[in-house]
Amino acid sequence: MMKALLGLLLLAAGAAHAADMIVVRYVDQDPGDPPYLTRILVTPDFMRMDSGEDGGDFVLLDRRQRKVINVLRDNQLAMVFTSGAVPPKPASWKPRLDTKAGAPGTRRFSLVLNGVVCSEGIAARRAVPDAARAMAELKGVLAATQYRVWRDSPCEMQHDCDLANLVWASGATLELGLPLEEREFSGRTRQLESESSQPLQPELFRVPGGMTAIDAPS
Repeated sequence: MMKALLGLLLLAAGAAHAADMIVVRYVDQDPGDPPYLTRILVTPDFMRMDSGEDGGDFVLLDRRQRKVINVLRDNQLAMVFTSGAVPPKPASWKPRLDTKAGAPGTRRFSLVLNGVVCSEGIAARRAVPDAARAMAELKGVLAATQYRVWRDSPCEMQHDCDLANLVWASGATLELGLPLEEREFSGRTRQLESESSQPLQPELFRVPGGMTAIDAPS
């Protein structure tokens, strides 16, 4: 199954052209909750992440301006996140990214910190590489916000792996390529369902009119 999926990914990557958008669908699951769909749409200028519904809430990454907008339709709010300063990581903070060959065209990876596997999975380097880059860019913009959330959380909820996955090594595993499978230390999992190239729909990458824009602290 994995070999067949990877073959389709590579064929789709070769067939894409400038007027298309990349459509990646994952099945995500948080511990104790039912699985849910995450759809990621990618163009050279934007990345949109939603639940698969064109008219629902969504997160929009402006790749040129390096800002993230969280659109909440029911509240008529557009929360705007911009890049902020991330404190230097401590000298003793040294995560390790272990990799080994998987099926043809893939690498298995483990991001390890202080003996704990923060995330592990399988990535495909040649499968729609711009989608992996956009996902890393999203994490990069949000890194300062993620650090603030970690810092302000109760001590019992602070885990060094959150700093690895979301702040100081947020793009490390994505440099290996598009994630096909991923499992985080918290038990959260991600499984690639499909990838395709579809005609561009510019309206999906616009903030709806009438929204109140609020700058989120970073």
